[in-house]
Amino acid sequence: MPRGDGRLSHDLLPSEKGPQDACGVFGVWAPGEEVAKLTYFGLYALQHRGQESAGIAVSNGSQILVFKDMGLVSQVFDETSLGSLRGHIAVGHARYSTTGASVWENAQPTFRATGHGSIALGHNGNLVNTAELAELVAAQSTESSGRATRVAATNDTDLVTALLAGQTDEDGRPLTVEQAAPVVLPQVKGAFSFVFMDEHTLYAARDAQGVRPLVLGRLERGWVVASETSALDIVGASFIREVEPGEMIAVDEEGLRSTRFAEAKPKGCVFEYVYLARPDTDIAGRNVYLSRVEMGRKLAAEAPADADLVIATPESGTPAAIGYAEASGIPYGSGLVKNSYVGRTFIQPSQTIRQLGIRLKLNPLKEVISGKRLVVVDDSIVRGNTQRALVRMLREAGAAEVHVRISSPPIKWPCFFGIDFATRAELIANGLTVDEIGKSLGADSLAYISIDGMTEATTIPKSQLCRACFDGEYPMPLPDPELLGKHLREPDAAGGRHGTEQPSVPDVDGVGTLTAGVGGTDALRRP
Repeated sequence: MPRGDGRLSHDLLPSEKGPQDACGVFGVWAPGEEVAKLTYFGLYALQHRGQESAGIAVSNGSQILVFKDMGLVSQVFDETSLGSLRGHIAVGHARYSTTGASVWENAQPTFRATGHGSIALGHNGNLVNTAELAELVAAQSTESSGRATRVAATNDTDLVTALLAGQTDEDGRPLTVEQAAPVVLPQVKGAFSFVFMDEHTLYAARDAQGVRPLVLGRLERGWVVASETSALDIVGASFIREVEPGEMIAVDEEGLRSTRFAEAKPKGCVFEYVYLARPDTDIAGRNVYLSRVEMGRKLAAEAPADADLVIATPESGTPAAIGYAEASGIPYGSGLVKNSYVGRTFIQPSQTIRQLGIRLKLNPLKEVISGKRLVVVDDSIVRGNTQRALVRMLREAGAAEVHVRISSPPIKWPCFFGIDFATRAELIANGLTVDEIGKSLGADSLAYISIDGMTEATTIPKSQLCRACFDGEYPMPLPDPELLGKHLREPDAAGGRHGTEQPSVPDVDGVGTLTAGVGGTDALRRP
């Protein structure tokens, strides 16, 4: 059976790349249940968060078995593979790469042997002290074996797994995973929602800022942790609460227990409300769909337009478009049809098809939009290529006017916490005014919602939201630019910028150097 190659739709049309999602994590402790199948369906519900690889680890109480591969959840697993994963604890992961290349070695859950058994770990988010963690792993490996251990994976997650697996006490005796976690987690900086396990216990931990979501649910015969509440709904688990920022939860036969490894300083990602999370998910007590509709209402108040019809860029702009129509009194209509199956293909489009661009994904309903003055609502603009092609397509279909409205502010700064935006140089809002962007898109007018309007729509206090991609105010200190970047731990051929010299950091095996990620320095350079 052919395996998925992990390609996203932007690989079909590279110029159309938008904001790429974070990852999805899921964990379950449920004796007597088919935990692998529960995890499969949980990951299926979280597929929107990562489409490059998928994996599940299961423990039967004596050993952990991991199955992972490149591709979508439905391509990686079948009845046979799920049937082989028997046990009462499981951890699952659906990946979009934000540190490390999209290769099998970086698929998760990561796995390590420990002094007491083994550990499997899945990670949603992105760390900012990867170079520091690599040095800790190198030192730990040398101390334990007299030489450093080479690590095939190049993501930040494997470093955390190695640190949890290799901790010892003052006498050199190995610590259990639960004993190691309070030592390791305070040293991990950045955004992380970890779901991990040893042979007997399921664990979940969230960074002190709580940048990425993580929730706790209850089954009739067990417990579930997941990136979004929608995944709880899919497997029939009732929502209990969020895993708090700076909290670690452990679940085993003795029940559920909670410890704190850091003081909570909430800074949840506002882009989860704008785009990342499913609309049927609740975050911090606020439904995502209602937030997006309210963003549309506020956008209509802040940026009215004289028009005949409000349409959405499906499906990400639909809730905001509904809110815009409600507040403006302009009718809402379906002016674009989306091909739901364009996200993956194994056939490269010909040049003729490639020139059609966005029509692979969207096609206009000419009978609906011909002669109409349109308000087109979308959630965000990154490079602007998609919106530019969309405006041109609508005009060709007979639209009299095209007014573009965006339910998030201009994206001007990169994300280092789990969203793979373009580099600053590629962000269209860098160096152009709103009017100039509108002219570049070919729109009759362009307007964005304000930061205050966006944050108010979430009902979460502005001070408790990370807005860094919009205002450059990062929720935690960042290291030097040369120590940031998606390909920080990749070899020169993968991470280096052709024709330039890049700063380097030690590899965890102590041999050679690794190149700082492309865009690391550029990402923080102020205009």
